[in-house]
Amino acid sequence: MDQYFNEISKLYKSELLEQVVPFWTNHSLDHQYGGYFTCLDQQGKVYDTDKFIWLQARQVWLLAMLYAEVEKKQEYLDAAVQGSAFLSKYGHDGNFDWYFSLTRQGKPLTQPYNIFSNTFAAMAFGKLGLLLGNDAYLHIARSTFERILKRTDNPKGKYNKTFPGTRNLKGFSLPMILCNLSLEITPILSETTVTQIQDQAIEEVMTHFYDENRGLILENITQEHQFSDTYEGRLLNPGHAIEAMWFIMDLAHKRTDSQLVQQAVKITLDTLEYSWDRSHDGIFYFMDILGKPLQQLEWDQKLWWVHLETLVSLLKGYQHTQNEACLSWFQKVHDYTWSHFRDQEYGGEWFGYLNRQGQVLLPLKGGKWKGCFHVPRALYQCWKSTEEIANQKESKI
Repeated sequence: MDQYFNEISKLYKSELLEQVVPFWTNHSLDHQYGGYFTCLDQQGKVYDTDKFIWLQARQVWLLAMLYAEVEKKQEYLDAAVQGSAFLSKYGHDGNFDWYFSLTRQGKPLTQPYNIFSNTFAAMAFGKLGLLLGNDAYLHIARSTFERILKRTDNPKGKYNKTFPGTRNLKGFSLPMILCNLSLEITPILSETTVTQIQDQAIEEVMTHFYDENRGLILENITQEHQFSDTYEGRLLNPGHAIEAMWFIMDLAHKRTDSQLVQQAVKITLDTLEYSWDRSHDGIFYFMDILGKPLQQLEWDQKLWWVHLETLVSLLKGYQHTQNEACLSWFQKVHDYTWSHFRDQEYGGEWFGYLNRQGQVLLPLKGGKWKGCFHVPRALYQCWKSTEEIANQKESKI
């Protein structure tokens, strides 16, 4: 078994550093106007030049993380600085609310309606600011985080299309992201602020959004933390639920809270049992927790990030609890993910979108929602988790 983990660790490491990261550093940098191209075809050719703030910021964070945690490679740092310079100049409205998309040259295309542009910007500038000791970048990260906290109750603000007072639902995505973001930018916040945000996020994720009777995480609940028997209220997003669980495991590990780890592992396994496609394998994109028809036409697609984040959660679950079900599921999801999403012809970045049968729907490697983030981050996390598992087992011999 030790050999298994050593081999898996090497596999994920080599795929990250020899295939996926070079794809982005070779093809995505816009040397003329700054920032990154993310709309890249199967071979890495640019097919659209619009720039999306989520993906710009995520790539800054990813490159800064690699420089800080993997190798002090000047190429990584230079590319991260290129992206941050573009973002700091063009990415926000002056009040540290970040646009959703820009032209190649940096002119706004879509208003700053999306709070997740803010979350990823805070993550990027926090990471790079700490790495460089850059006070201007740390100021951007703090100011952006303050805007997130002020927008929490109404994330879309004046861009919210919902009629007030009729069905005011709250979404799972923001407390989920705050679990991870609060860990990422802990050094630039006060201890009191970090504790308060994390306590609240954990309560939201593991109590309010968790339907204990069904063992599943709801994607939307009422403002009173109740179940809403509507399309939105019955919605399960397996990828969100499972990704959130490794954020929770990281928080629980930091707090030495073994009970919280066990709960996160249970939710991971329960979600997988419910959302695994028994006919064609893979994890469904969306499901209804009562088994009713869905409104999302893409509900049965198989998406890259869902499977990759699942691999991370399963490995962390096994690492912290030695639960054999985590390892069994990891092997199953690993086999599906590597055989279906990895591009066997051209290598590099992976495919993102499959139909239910596991056939590639879109041969793109990057676009409006897919960039230099989920694949490399998951490869890194799986590499490190398997490395630590192997070391743990060796130390017991």
